[in-house]
Amino acid sequence: MKNPIIHIAAATAMFFWGITYVWSKIVFETYTPLTTVTFRLLLSAAILFAFLIITNQYEEVDKKHYKLLFISSIFNPFLYFIGEYYGLSLVSATVSAVIISTIPIFTPFVARRFFNEKLSILNIIGLLISFAGVLMLILKKDYSLNASGWGIALLFMAVFAAVIYSVMVKKLTDNYSPLTIISNQNLIGAILFIPMFFYFDFESVINIVPDSTTVLSLIMLALFGSSVCYVLYAYAIKNMDLTRANIYTNLIPIFAAITSYFFLGEEFYTIKIVGMITVIAGIILSQIKIKARKKLNKTILKT
Repeated sequence: MKNPIIHIAAATAMFFWGITYVWSKIVFETYTPLTTVTFRLLLSAAILFAFLIITNQYEEVDKKHYKLLFISSIFNPFLYFIGEYYGLSLVSATVSAVIISTIPIFTPFVARRFFNEKLSILNIIGLLISFAGVLMLILKKDYSLNASGWGIALLFMAVFAAVIYSVMVKKLTDNYSPLTIISNQNLIGAILFIPMFFYFDFESVINIVPDSTTVLSLIMLALFGSSVCYVLYAYAIKNMDLTRANIYTNLIPIFAAITSYFFLGEEFYTIKIVGMITVIAGIILSQIKIKARKKLNKTILKT
């Protein structure tokens, strides 16, 4: 790892994204998924634009990139959150996180098509080992899986939206800072959700008085889940291969399982622990061993 900061950024983003499943479940006790994501994106956009203006980092988006920025925002946050949040409302936080973490399975095919990123044998082995660990995290003590079919389908919609989105973000990072990209995408996403919010939820929301736990969880979702995490993620994929960056999403169910155990009372047993260890082993193999092999190949060529 020539620059550990890049890998720390990716892992930190996954840490907070893992916790967002707990915060979301808490907010869902008061608000619908639609209201939650609308408020979350509005708060996040306000936070990010305020930070950009205060720190003199605000930059205008060139008109030639409007289309790419808008389409990327349709995939994420709009389609992604429809799939993730409504899926999360039907299945457990851990299962949701596990399905979202399958993003690395599909990323290599897209990355090869758009960025000519080639897969080594070690990269594939690391990916498969990590995914095997992910599967262990969704099994019950009797090795059975109990989850809503609709919930799983919605979550996989979020997965495919995220894969397409990551390609577009990587292209945008060639011209703009991660802060500029994410702030604009969250604003566009909020604008897309607002008409649905007013049509479906507004009348019921105005009569709700949220408690402090709900408000704090919503703020955490906006600050960390939709601001810090996405900025760190955009920074990571700007500075490393898309496939390798997305392998880090396999860490999400680990953090989700741990926080769900402490805050939501979800079960935590041996197979989950084994799954966590397996996920981490796969990530290490895919991230470190690949570079070792490249160095070995260069040495052989020199001799």
